[in-house]
Amino acid sequence: MRFTKLVHSCVRLEKDGAVVVIDPGVWSDATMALSGATAVLVTHEHVDHLDADAVRAALRTNPELTLWSTAAVAAKFAQFGDRVHETHHGDALSVAGFDVHVYGHVHAPIHKEIPPVANTGFLVDGVVFHPGDSFTIPEDPVRTLLVPLSAPWLEAGAMIDYLRAVAPARAYAIHDAILNENGLGVMTQLLALAAAPSGVPAARLDPGTSLDL
Repeated sequence: MRFTKLVHSCVRLEKDGAVVVIDPGVWSDATMALSGATAVLVTHEHVDHLDADAVRAALRTNPELTLWSTAAVAAKFAQFGDRVHETHHGDALSVAGFDVHVYGHVHAPIHKEIPPVANTGFLVDGVVFHPGDSFTIPEDPVRTLLVPLSAPWLEAGAMIDYLRAVAPARAYAIHDAILNENGLGVMTQLLALAAAPSGVPAARLDPGTSLDL
């Protein structure tokens, strides 16, 4: 599997000519991210994870493209019929030749006055887990964990505990677009601290970086 880290929480996964894009948000140059995509997975409805206009345009342009997400997101794209699929915790899906297991129910809390939204994380081919905006721990082992680095709902200590609880073979940062260079430096150091007891590789990749997993 070819893994490419894009801006913020957006990533591309490529295998055998198929391309799955996860969380193409408004900060992620979603039009570029979706170019050549076979399927789109969206963890939840917030705009930093879903550029609805770009996804809608991609669905119009490519009649083979499918979308997989929560009921709230799927409802926004009802016009595309059976190319749009709801995802729920416990689902085991075949998406463009990838095996996708769905974990999680709800977005991490921000404040009691902000209603929670549904959030589902995706474990793809048992290799990469994208939790969206949550600290969901999958029931299955995770080889590559994508770790949210900074958000209104995130405390650094919880991020550290999350990485250690999941115990992946490697970890890469996501959800980092709201940080300036100073913040990126601090949170990258804390990511390394989180991984230190186990010695697993943990890093923040520059957007556009690709790796074979």
